[in-house]
Amino acid sequence: MDNLGLIGAISIVTAGLTIAIGSIAPALGEARAAAQALASIAQQPDEANTLTRTLFVSLAMIESTAIYCFVVAMILIFANPFWNRVLAAAGS
Repeated sequence: MDNLGLIGAISIVTAGLTIAIGSIAPALGEARAAAQALASIAQQPDEANTLTRTLFVSLAMIESTAIYCFVVAMILIFANPFWNRVLAAAGS
């Protein structure tokens, strides 16, 4: 396997691992936040609007971690900086 094929294979595997591992923690965090918010709303029904607003803001912040992992995976697949380096070295 040449260098370009090796970089491609490693990039695809790394992108897959990034998505797989990077989505576990946000999923667990979102589930825990939602469970705690529901428990809080059950105990304090009058504060449901405030708790819901705070929950949605925190869920968006938690989800941003998974989005960053997705962006890194897309960079590795479609805009890999190592491709240009290998092509430039092969052309020299």
